[in-house]
Amino acid sequence: MTTRLLPAGLAAALFGAVIAFSSPATAQGALEAAEKAEIEAVIHDYLMDNPEVILEAIQGFQQRQKDQAEAQRQQAVRDSLAALREDPADPVLGNPQGDVVVVEFFDYQCGYCKRVAEGLQQAVADDGGIKLVMKEFPILGPASILAAKAALAAERQDLYEPFHWALMQNKGSLDEAAIDAVAAEVGLDLERLKADMADPKIDERLAENYALAERLDINGTPAFVIGEELVPGALPMEQFRHLVERARQG
Repeated sequence: MTTRLLPAGLAAALFGAVIAFSSPATAQGALEAAEKAEIEAVIHDYLMDNPEVILEAIQGFQQRQKDQAEAQRQQAVRDSLAALREDPADPVLGNPQGDVVVVEFFDYQCGYCKRVAEGLQQAVADDGGIKLVMKEFPILGPASILAAKAALAAERQDLYEPFHWALMQNKGSLDEAAIDAVAAEVGLDLERLKADMADPKIDERLAENYALAERLDINGTPAFVIGEELVPGALPMEQFRHLVERARQG
């Protein structure tokens, strides 16, 4: 790492200011106005001649903020592993006894979620050791909420998985009629599905998912937690497999 050296005049002026401000015999406001003006002029001239110093300082500050936010987010993941991995109310795909746990926050109207769905389904099937925990996270309007409720209700008929993938493959707009059509295609009992969708426990499940996402600073879909690593956004499957292997190796 390189360090930018200050001009001798600026260094001397700053050093003198530090001495003056820190001297027990001198109050902080005791510098003469002329001395203050001289220091300010030296600093001003230096920054005017080297404006990149300001940019470097701003970029450094922004990077430190970003690093701090990321560290806090990853710590929140570690603090929330039980809620992420072990909540019995969450649907689980793949291998329930898998050696790597992947959690997905998603929305059935999210184009990026749909884009990765086919590759994700194949990657989980090919691996054989992934426990895929599904966190319904409907954030794109009433139709998303309706679809999420239907999916959670479908689990009570042991048809969550085919219903989930069918909804992800749906190319048209999502509304109640479209959801019912997909439900009928996968063999769901629509009357029972409607009744189960009205169960307050399903609303509670969604509320808990919203709260968990907020704790983890997840504000978009899809978002994955792979092992203990939070990865927002639509992942290329090559990167997904790499992260799974990294989690597997500890």
